[in-house]
Amino acid sequence: MMRDLTCFGDASVQIADAASSSSSSGTGAGGGGIRGRRGKGSGTAGARSRVTCLYHARLAGRPVALSVTWSRGGGLAGQAAAAAVSVVAADAASGDSLFRTDVKPWLFAKHKGSKTLDVAGGGAKVEVFWDLSGARFGAASPEPMEGFYVAVVCDGEMVLLLGDMRKEAFRKTGASRPAVDTLLVARREHVVGKKVFSAKAQFFHHGRCHDVVIECDTTKGNENDPCLVIHIDRKPVMRVRRLAWKFRGNQTVLVDGLPVEVFWDVHGWLFGSATSNAVFMFQTCQAPEKSAPWAYLQIFREPHQLQEGHGFSLTIHAWKVE
Repeated sequence: MMRDLTCFGDASVQIADAASSSSSSGTGAGGGGIRGRRGKGSGTAGARSRVTCLYHARLAGRPVALSVTWSRGGGLAGQAAAAAVSVVAADAASGDSLFRTDVKPWLFAKHKGSKTLDVAGGGAKVEVFWDLSGARFGAASPEPMEGFYVAVVCDGEMVLLLGDMRKEAFRKTGASRPAVDTLLVARREHVVGKKVFSAKAQFFHHGRCHDVVIECDTTKGNENDPCLVIHIDRKPVMRVRRLAWKFRGNQTVLVDGLPVEVFWDVHGWLFGSATSNAVFMFQTCQAPEKSAPWAYLQIFREPHQLQEGHGFSLTIHAWKVE
């Protein structure tokens, strides 16, 4: 059975950090049922405004898994919702938590700054720098499109750099370029829509970013014969008819001339409650066990288990609104 990926838990509204030597629970991810949490408040506001990316990197000479989560949160009275970012590091071999920091800019207007953290179990220190003061966002995503940077530096080396302000980040941090590239290995988005659900993904290292659009109409009048259509860069690459009988499945499509396996589970849309969601996964490398491809979703709870060469995966949790 496929597993749901619940979101990183909300921390208090502050700039905080934590480090411990506990196991992979330090990554902050939890587990749940196939269709996600149900009920009032769950899967409606918090779950629907998060983007999580998982990276392979090296920190003080050892391989680590870095999780970066963007979320939207309510500002103070009279303020618009602002974006927050959390960075969590776990040892790639043991899964032990190394550090965590949460940057929530709506408190005290902390749109630009830095933080020094201790790395658990190694004596090293990391510095996290950010500048979100000029960040520009899309209509719905909590992840900035441009005008920002978030940088993680250890021993004078740039471990992770996000955003388009690369020159400014290197100037501010004084860091050198890493000897080994940091790789994006997984991305998870929670998106909301009525019939159309959109996301972005770079499926291959050094490849270009693609627009992914999922169309599915399960409203009254179409529930007897709903159809699922997936577009990549406005081109339809997959169509599933008789969805009531094919609510779970997989199909291979081509992106940049290379195969990408698409898995879908829309049982929640068709047979669940009004707060149920559908889950889609795009995997560039076929799962070792064809019968259990959704095991790849486990990496958000135990990111150290994903080894190099397993490709990239995009997971989309799609929530319908009336």
